[in-house]
Amino acid sequence: MRTQVGIVGAGPAGLFLSHLLQRAGIDCVVIETRSRKYIEERVRAGVLEQESSDVLRQMGLGARMDREGLIHHGINLRFNERLHHIDFQDLVGKGVMVYGQHEVVKDLVQARLDSGAPLLFEVSDVAVDGLDTKTPTVRFTHQGQAQELVCDFIAGCDGFHGICRPAIPEGVLKTYERTYPFGWLGILAQAQPASEELIYSNHDNGFALLSMRSPELGRLYLQCDPEEDLANWPDARIWEELNLRLAGGKGLPEGPILQKGVTQMRSFVVEPMQYGRLLLAGDAAHIVPPTGAKGMNLAFADVRVMARALDAFYRDGRDDQLAAYSEVCLRRIWKAQRFSWFMTSLMHRFPDDSAFDRRRQLADLDYLTGSRAAMTSLAENYVGLPMEWALS
Repeated sequence: MRTQVGIVGAGPAGLFLSHLLQRAGIDCVVIETRSRKYIEERVRAGVLEQESSDVLRQMGLGARMDREGLIHHGINLRFNERLHHIDFQDLVGKGVMVYGQHEVVKDLVQARLDSGAPLLFEVSDVAVDGLDTKTPTVRFTHQGQAQELVCDFIAGCDGFHGICRPAIPEGVLKTYERTYPFGWLGILAQAQPASEELIYSNHDNGFALLSMRSPELGRLYLQCDPEEDLANWPDARIWEELNLRLAGGKGLPEGPILQKGVTQMRSFVVEPMQYGRLLLAGDAAHIVPPTGAKGMNLAFADVRVMARALDAFYRDGRDDQLAAYSEVCLRRIWKAQRFSWFMTSLMHRFPDDSAFDRRRQLADLDYLTGSRAAMTSLAENYVGLPMEWALS
């Protein structure tokens, strides 16, 4: 098999890249180790920055998002038993779209299959080599047959645990990582959300988040130990703690819990995001805590930079944008890491915090919600910073 760009991974990064390349007339093949059913049902966070949702619309991929997604013009911060609204529309004139990542994946998968472009599920034995040559290769097995895909470039969009990043020779990448001393116990509940917009709560017992997937489905989270045993959290205890942290014990709308799980909080970045003809994107290159709602948006930003660079290469014979790929992406990534760290530090209780630290944290929240300048800074980061196409 021969293609211009081999895309390893059919998550948001790989699928969105495939549409950007197809739009530019660049051939690509997407391969994925999981089944279509698995990737379409894997529940992840789902907040799209304004620019992310705008681009989906421009590409003709936003029809179902606009029918079923929820436009939010702000968020709520809760502390000291009081609710404070941050009005994005008033502060920066933008908003966000609440639309599950798995729903975005469904739309991208269906559009690619409808186009007839190659998208191979349930491949195995994936390996990449020849990365420092002009014809890097992706080898894999599909439907029992060994396959070799010869490419001009490989896009590593296969996530944190994928094979692309480890294929880069030892010593090339520098890793920056922080693991937080807590996790999120997340649930999907058949219950009407108690608020039309997200509630981030800082409580003496720890952080809580009220989010939603639809007017009938709530997505809620509790700060917990990263090694927490779900057996210690029966449904009744989860609702009791959610009520306490999010509503002062006054009673949230409750319903059957459809899913529950614990997610470890981590910040992770590798530099550079490229080696030879291999370009990394999304979780393969970086992870942010979900507190800042940046994961899928960063993946989209990466592949927009990548697609632009590949278009310049094929259309104009230029390789300067490819050479600058990492540097351009990392400027945005580190700003998103800073914001995600800020939101995580602002809203969570840390095990080693002193009484002084606790009072300082509450003072930070009091200042933020009382200062238009501080709220504007939060709003412009949350709705998404402008894309930086070139180095200043």
